Amino acid sequence: MQALKAQYEQRGPVPQDVIKPVPFDTPALAPGQALVAVLAAPINPSDVLMLTGGYGMLPPLPAVGGSEGVGRIVELGADVAGLAVGQMVLLPAGSGTWATHLVADARRLVPLPEGADPQQMAMLTVNPATASLMLSEFVDLKPGDWVMQNVANSGVGGYLIQLARQRGFRTVNVVRREGAVAAVQDQGGDVVLVDGDDLHHRVKQATGGAPVRLGIDAVGGMATERLARCLAEGGTLVNYGLMSGEPCVVSAQSFVFNDLTVRGFWLAKWFRVATREQQRALYGQLTQAMARGQLKARIHATYPVQRIQEAVAAAQAGERDGKILVVGQG
Repeated sequence: MQALKAQYEQRGPVPQDVIKPVPFDTPALAPGQALVAVLAAPINPSDVLMLTGGYGMLPPLPAVGGSEGVGRIVELGADVAGLAVGQMVLLPAGSGTWATHLVADARRLVPLPEGADPQQMAMLTVNPATASLMLSEFVDLKPGDWVMQNVANSGVGGYLIQLARQRGFRTVNVVRREGAVAAVQDQGGDVVLVDGDDLHHRVKQATGGAPVRLGIDAVGGMATERLARCLAEGGTLVNYGLMSGEPCVVSAQSFVFNDLTVRGFWLAKWFRVATREQQRALYGQLTQAMARGQLKARIHATYPVQRIQEAVAAAQAGERDGKILVVGQG
């Protein structure tokens, strides 16, 4: 069977210039393998950083882009139990999902509820898990507590708003442009503010001076300090990204005199230390919430694998409202 994969043989500063669609013939299956037609796979910031060489964990070259997604089984090798042709499955993390088809170890495929939206399910592995864990792993939050984040209009930001609301937390959500405010409000953000030097004054006014014990940063640079100044004494600031490309800045006023704790979060590291039971529990909850429509992300546009360069360029654009998905031919 002729198939397509989005492959890159080198890395460079312009990510769409290093990746291209490449035809390939799907191989005969070995025992224990499955051939899966990819239905949808998102383009995450980490995927783009793998193309430029800026991510903390880089696959050997040549590589196929895409770290998560959903597909439908079209063929099973010998000695596979518990799966069926036609079944919708979650693809293994890091398996090169920007393709029309891929061959996977059948044991790593996770069956998904039939009837669930495959495009929403395609985003299950990375962003909702990141949002959920940042809400639970660092501060013992109680219903009614305030959480603050910047990049609130991102994929992680949207899931964080929804999960916080389901757990009874209230959110202060910071965006970088006025045009992003309405979409974050529509997702249920309690307070939505445009970033700026007077952010801490506006946060205090909006929350009635309530303590904000957890701040979640994905920008770096001075945006980290602006968020830090909004946190209560003894608060915790968690960084999971550097969208500005600049190192996090935290002043002595925030770090020392306000007794701020600064932590980092990387989902790949959590996978290395979490037990299989912890992983199953987290993804079981997220899968059910997503299947019931209680957890969803905005989708800006979809692109077939043939147009992968356009898709990556669109994912880099600053004015989009939602995720870019690569869709196969499944």
